[in-house]
Amino acid sequence: MSGAESFVPTPLLLSDNAQRRLRALKAEEEAERIALRVYVTGGGCSGFQYGFDVANGINDDDTEIPFGDVSLIVDPLSWQYLVGSTIDYEEGLAGARFLVQNPNATTTCGCGASFMV
Repeated sequence: MSGAESFVPTPLLLSDNAQRRLRALKAEEEAERIALRVYVTGGGCSGFQYGFDVANGINDDDTEIPFGDVSLIVDPLSWQYLVGSTIDYEEGLAGARFLVQNPNATTTCGCGASFMV
């Protein structure tokens, strides 16, 4: 094959469990829409760590990925580390939390909150 090949990255996905949790938060806050901001910062035992926040707004350079009446918001710096990931939500003996299943991570810590690419 000659010439350049096109590459379309897999966008971020929001699992059914995460969508259900966001809809429950939406009902608790009696909000019309709700969004989960997911971001990456330096730190953690593996170099980078994930962060989550219920978004109060969206910045001009953010990417919003809608899933019906809930959505994900990602800033441009975090996007490069998260593309192709699935955001999930789990409840267990250790508590309840959002988490990232990231195919780009080469190393993760035991708790799954930090990673290395």
